[in-house]
Amino acid sequence: MNTRIIISIVFVGLGLIIAAVPQNVTLPYKLTAEEMLVESNNRVQFYSPEEIAEIIIQKNPEFQLIDVRSQDEYEKFSLPNSINIPLTDILADEYRDLLHQDIKRNIFFSNGTVNAMKAWMITRQLGWENNYVMEGGLNYWAEVIMNPIPPASTSPNEEIAKYEFRKAAGEAIHGNTSIKIKASTTIEIARPPIKRKNTKQRVQGGC
Repeated sequence: MNTRIIISIVFVGLGLIIAAVPQNVTLPYKLTAEEMLVESNNRVQFYSPEEIAEIIIQKNPEFQLIDVRSQDEYEKFSLPNSINIPLTDILADEYRDLLHQDIKRNIFFSNGTVNAMKAWMITRQLGWENNYVMEGGLNYWAEVIMNPIPPASTSPNEEIAKYEFRKAAGEAIHGNTSIKIKASTTIEIARPPIKRKNTKQRVQGGC
């Protein structure tokens, strides 16, 4: 789906969600719609499936995967070490310290991209940083990590290396856990340092 169409759908959905949120949990916005549009178009909120696979395999403690689907969907299948915060509960007080903190990077995901983007846009408009989105969601994850299509033998070395990483990562995460990922096919995760809040308050306990 075209990126502009996705963003338009997300903005409409965001408005419907905000309208349905009880008054006592609605918080003042810190970013304007124009500022949100700029950030969305810059795509800085996305992590690719390959980057997520690297995070899972390395058990990187700097990240927390958050499944924003329903509890039923989460219990049927989700990514390893992810937690469940349904989109409808994203503004619940019990999750505020997890979503508004400077310890970990939270990565929202759903079946596709739209609902995860809604979660990101809601938290981002509140000024909460360190929240991101898995590009393409579980549908894209299944396509490129669990069932990658082998490239042609004449494909560039980069494409072949990416396929080898995807295949090995899928087997390591969902199948043969003894498979080792070659260093030459490791995906480099390049992101700016975690943004820190201007406060001394820290999250109590683990995430």
